[in-house]
Amino acid sequence: MAFQAPATMQIQAQANLSGPQVVPKFTGMRRLPVAAIQRDKYKQLPEAFKGIKQIGFIGWGSQAPAQAQNMRESLAEAGMSDVKVAVGLRKGSSSMEEARACGFSESDGTLGEVYDVVSKSDFVILLISDAAQAGLYQRILAAMKPRATLGLSHGFLLGVMRNDGVDFRDDVNVVLVAPKGMGPSVRRLYEQGKSVNGAGINASFAVHQDVTGNAADIAVGWAIAVGAPFAFGTTLESEYKSDIYGERCILLGAVHGMIEGLFRRYTRQGMSEEEAFRQSAESITGPISQTISKEGMVALYNKLDEAGKKVFREAYTASFGPALDVCFEIYEDVASGNEIKSVVQAGKRFDRFPMGKIDQTHTWQVGAQVRAKRVEEDIPLNPFTAGVYVATMMATVQVLREKGHPYSEICNESIIEAVDSLNPYMHARGVAFMVDNCSYTARLGSRKWAPRFDYILEQQAYVAIDNKQPLDEGIFQTFLQDDVHKALATCSEMRPAVDISVGGDNSNEGVGVGGARTEYRSAVAAVA
Repeated sequence: MAFQAPATMQIQAQANLSGPQVVPKFTGMRRLPVAAIQRDKYKQLPEAFKGIKQIGFIGWGSQAPAQAQNMRESLAEAGMSDVKVAVGLRKGSSSMEEARACGFSESDGTLGEVYDVVSKSDFVILLISDAAQAGLYQRILAAMKPRATLGLSHGFLLGVMRNDGVDFRDDVNVVLVAPKGMGPSVRRLYEQGKSVNGAGINASFAVHQDVTGNAADIAVGWAIAVGAPFAFGTTLESEYKSDIYGERCILLGAVHGMIEGLFRRYTRQGMSEEEAFRQSAESITGPISQTISKEGMVALYNKLDEAGKKVFREAYTASFGPALDVCFEIYEDVASGNEIKSVVQAGKRFDRFPMGKIDQTHTWQVGAQVRAKRVEEDIPLNPFTAGVYVATMMATVQVLREKGHPYSEICNESIIEAVDSLNPYMHARGVAFMVDNCSYTARLGSRKWAPRFDYILEQQAYVAIDNKQPLDEGIFQTFLQDDVHKALATCSEMRPAVDISVGGDNSNEGVGVGGARTEYRSAVAAVA
């Protein structure tokens, strides 16, 4: 294999930790130093995409606007003007106008009808909603050229096909590149990377089926072209289980439910509403996330004074078990196929029951007032909030580890994506700006599971603390000694070179055509 894929970062091995590896092994691939994928790697794209004349992005949801624009600009920078990047949408799609505004056009063949683009593309990157994929995958697969490559950014389709008892065509490659962030963050950090080499959203990659012998080259070339600063190996099955699970846990659902519960708790304790929001949501999206991102979870605890450490320990110890209970339930629902069926069924009901708004509760109305007056340096590090948040994050970690996922995936799906990619969007404009710029699968999962975390923490963890029930100090000692801290330290060496920059309520930074949305769709189009 001529192309040396520079993305195989086996974090688990680098951290010298024991545990299962879920990393594909491809002849010719090698592990390179930290932050291997940067813009100087664009020169390798011609070899990676050898024989590919058209790359077709199907859909225009969270990921497609970012990936299609990033791919087009990366190929241009690599001097690959002979490779066409096209977008395929259903005829009459409301997304057509936005795609045109991003420079895709019917007149030059870069914007067209779905099946026409599929049939003409050597590399088909399928980014329609998961619910739409479930209904359309057979027709899309049938339209592909023999020996073409199917690209997925989520392993969800594999779960659907297993539920249906079918497999991919045996004459096409099947690869995955899954950026560890919502589409708008993929685009925003790529744009920032034009001035700071190495800025971007890291990704996982997989080769599920290789009929041409160069599927690994194509997968890693794709990761380079959409701006990943590093990528790590996984499988389609491992990716969809960890991804669907993670977004229902600490990434989206748990943090949403947690903030609602903490806000109520603090107001009951006598805080003003604005102070309660600062001590809950602002504390999480501000100093808690920033410290975990750059220094780790134990460093967060060590920043506290002795009184604060005592509060953190109590909150952590009381919250870990209840959070772990819900995390196990979520993982097993995902692994069994039940959560996938739930997403597909919800998509079929959208014409009657569209997704409602999630930022209209009193908590988030207060939050808008707090953001308007925010002074970043004055945001408090609340030890109780930090203890509950880290306990839920560690519960998310624990389930993935027990289910056999590698530390590269564990760290990204439980920690890094939360603090580096998602929480900054909640910090900028509130919970809907974070949740509803993600996929329909993620949005549905957050709405479904946020109340479960809210209720179980209030009914079990907070009651235990308030009733002064004896707490198991061994739980906290296990946290301090957990191997995930070593793995996270290795990951931190490969974090993006800059923090994501997203404007607040009155800013257009990172918002607009091809970027983050402020008006959110509540129904799934057939292909959009």
